Amino acid sequence: MIIDGKKAAAELRSELKKKVDELKSKYNAVPGLTVILVGEDAPSKIYVRNKEKSAVEVGLNSEVIKYPADLEEKVLLDKIRELNNNEKVSGILVQLPLPKHINKRKVIETIAHGKDVDGFHPMNVGNLSSGYDSSIPCTPFGCSLLLKQVEKNLSGKHAVVIGRSNLNGKPMTQLLLKENCTVTITHSRTKDLKTECLRADIIIAAVGIPKLVKGDWIKKGAIVIDVGINKTDSGLVGDVDFDEVSKVAKAVTPVPGGVGPMTIACLLNNTIECFQKAQSK
Repeated sequence: MIIDGKKAAAELRSELKKKVDELKSKYNAVPGLTVILVGEDAPSKIYVRNKEKSAVEVGLNSEVIKYPADLEEKVLLDKIRELNNNEKVSGILVQLPLPKHINKRKVIETIAHGKDVDGFHPMNVGNLSSGYDSSIPCTPFGCSLLLKQVEKNLSGKHAVVIGRSNLNGKPMTQLLLKENCTVTITHSRTKDLKTECLRADIIIAAVGIPKLVKGDWIKKGAIVIDVGINKTDSGLVGDVDFDEVSKVAKAVTPVPGGVGPMTIACLLNNTIECFQKAQSK
């Protein structure tokens, strides 16, 4: 089974559009997403354009604020504080990576945790790891939804997460634990990664090495979610050797067209949830 992320994302966006229409009718207002882009990083510009297009599609108020790469850190932090106090803004996202002279941690911590649609604020990270209500980082959130399309009940499954980043590996681990999985986190220092993978019912690959995970790393019937996206001479490929793994796995996501579309759909979902929480207060 090839897990179609484009189709899943389109279905989620359709549900979110209905929800936005309901919220507009109830509150005479709609959620607003503001994205800040600093500099001219080409992939970031593409991501931001796609986010804006999807936000408009589901009926959100969408704003993109663009700054040059030499922007002073203070100007960015002041703008975030201004957006924190703007009731029309439900969600704030500062596109990463940032120029080296801007402190990423300071930027993340300045965003109000109730408007942190990326789920990176320490308050949201702590709430997620404690099992409390929080904004969930969009990529692992999307991965979990794709997993559920294949297997609704993940309880007791052994999951191997390849990569320990704050962006995906660590929050993905928390989501899997919440589903009562047994989770092994692997990384660049892991000895005999192949053996670890062969024990897994679920593999989440997010390490940034093209076609790292081979067909003989997978036990028959495993579910494989490929978060990697790597530019090679032959085009974009994931961290999983799709041709080999697809012959062994029960289900696998392609690259592109797998996790990527779900990441943006989950961002919209987080924005709507932030709006609803603000309204309930």
